[in-house]
Amino acid sequence: MNIVRYDPFGELRSLQDDVNRLFSSSFSRGGESDEIMRGAWHPSVDIFENKDQIVLEAELPGMKAEDVNISIENNVLTLHGERRFEKKDESDNFHRVERSYGSFTRSFTLPPTVSSENVNAEFENGVLRLTLAKREEAKPRRIEIKAGGQTPEVKKIKTENKTEAATA
Repeated sequence: MNIVRYDPFGELRSLQDDVNRLFSSSFSRGGESDEIMRGAWHPSVDIFENKDQIVLEAELPGMKAEDVNISIENNVLTLHGERRFEKKDESDNFHRVERSYGSFTRSFTLPPTVSSENVNAEFENGVLRLTLAKREEAKPRRIEIKAGGQTPEVKKIKTENKTEAATA
């Protein structure tokens, strides 16, 4: 009789492999015409932040600003739009269509540090750039540390937009 080691995560890994196989096979099936009809695409998005804002950039080649709708509801930012396949001439006979067409929806949950009232949207050269300002209380500020045994004195703390008085 052989000794078999029990792997408590073996079944979980097997389930994960099955789910991965299911998703990879369902998205790779079908021809280009099926993908055009279903709208099987979503734009690539980069999200980054600095001390004052969070920036979202979405690649939307071949689209115009009026083809995209942007909304914020319950702290969720949603991009929705459609890139249409336009056949120039009825005599055109396509041999390959690799660009994706159809409608898309992308949603992103905003962190509580972002102010949803102050959003700036720009569209240039097929790139949508959304700039979301951070709330004042979420911005970093410098805090002075008082040394032990010294009498507290009032010092000015320099913040991003204003100067505050504090006891040091």
